[in-house]
Amino acid sequence: MGAAWDRLSPRQKSWMMAGTVALISLAAGYGLSQLGEGQGCASDAGGSATECEEVLYWYDPMVPGQHFDEPGKSPFMDMQLVPKCAGEEATAGVRIDPGLVQNFGIRTTEAEYGVLEPEITVTGVLAYNERDVAIVQPRAGGYVQRTYGRAPDDVVGRGAPLADILVPEWGGAQQEYLAVLNSGDEELAQAMRERMRLLGMPPGLISSVGRNGRPKSTITVTAPIGGAITSLGVRPGMTVMAGQTLAEITGFSPIWLEAAVPERQAATVRVGQPVSATLTAFPEERFSGPIIAILPSAQDASRTITVRAQLPNASGRLKPGMFAQVSLTPDTRRALLVPSEAVIRTGRRTIVMVKQDEGGFMPAEVRIGREAGGRTEVLAGLSAGDQVVTSGQFLLDSEASLTGLDVRPIDQADDASTGGEDAPATFGATGTIQSIANGSVTLRHGPVPRLDWPAMTMTFRTKSAAQMRGLETGDRVRFTFTQQDAGPRIESITRAGQ
Repeated sequence: MGAAWDRLSPRQKSWMMAGTVALISLAAGYGLSQLGEGQGCASDAGGSATECEEVLYWYDPMVPGQHFDEPGKSPFMDMQLVPKCAGEEATAGVRIDPGLVQNFGIRTTEAEYGVLEPEITVTGVLAYNERDVAIVQPRAGGYVQRTYGRAPDDVVGRGAPLADILVPEWGGAQQEYLAVLNSGDEELAQAMRERMRLLGMPPGLISSVGRNGRPKSTITVTAPIGGAITSLGVRPGMTVMAGQTLAEITGFSPIWLEAAVPERQAATVRVGQPVSATLTAFPEERFSGPIIAILPSAQDASRTITVRAQLPNASGRLKPGMFAQVSLTPDTRRALLVPSEAVIRTGRRTIVMVKQDEGGFMPAEVRIGREAGGRTEVLAGLSAGDQVVTSGQFLLDSEASLTGLDVRPIDQADDASTGGEDAPATFGATGTIQSIANGSVTLRHGPVPRLDWPAMTMTFRTKSAAQMRGLETGDRVRFTFTQQDAGPRIESITRAGQ
């Protein structure tokens, strides 16, 4: 080999050395690449094997609502599907480094019991008191001699004259009555008085004829109540019949106030509830009165119900047709309250972001009630003491949606509407049924942060055999439970996804 090398020229030796170096480099590169692939495969295999103990489903993080039963490539993006591991529902949800919480402007407030004092402001209009209506009719037919210059919408007082009517047939009956009185026959006189009463003469007129000894066949029709003449059907010289309507008088003291209340707030008003109103004509005054009726039908166009109140109007300053701003104060009650800014309305449901531990947040579905003074009543889905996010909640909600995090259902929280402050606390979790026995069930469940429980397998008592009807070993379930002296007891349990 040495003799052959010596026979080579310097140029040939240079080419030979360069070729040798190239071959060595290629061999080394190939060996390193094979070693890297083997290690990578082993790492991947180990990662896939230890990534999840139990996979619920696979999903695309950009479309978290779509679930897949098998792994593979996403049909939406150029990426692999991500596994959803069992027990993730019970973890802290969205996690943010505690040092960045303040930088993101995330603030929390405690849900607490308090008294909500809502005030509903609506528009209303004054109207005649339709319960104070009088129909004026003559008791006998005759001829109208005088009408005292009355016109529609005139305001008259009680006893004001409306028309003088001449009744010819009364004259003859009164003459006979006077003749009987002169005869001294009291029984016949009593019969004549009864006859005149049946002819429509008022008792006062009959007494006046007997006392004065002169017949009077003209009667003055007067207003039986005070109010406005809303209808007038009598003119001088006309002939009227018994029972014919001459006028209609409607009172407005007290006056009615009819307010349009939105349909969604109909449950907050009741008969007897006080209201107050302000009018443009008297801006410095407030007029108060009780609700006397809630009309039975809603307006189709405005989706409002009409609430009728009654206001005093002795001076007659309030006129039918005036507009008013009406304030209604519904009954106050103690309730679980959160700041209104913490509530996120998605259209399908209402959620809040609940702080679970240091840097952990979970979206929770809630059912809300009334709102007033910047606070909202929570009927179900939260417990007193829960920390809700009041600033930065939309950032957390977006992150929860991108990661496919499930929203905590209402039945996994304390029932704020019925539990009250003295009710036992209710806790929720997700797990898998390991076994079902008479009066108990064994579950392998995820962590319960509120109790500082890690993921574990444990036995829970059941309230009745009916709770476990339709459930089998291996089913994935959501459940709520309470802590009692005899141990934790299942309050509700349903198959996950139902």
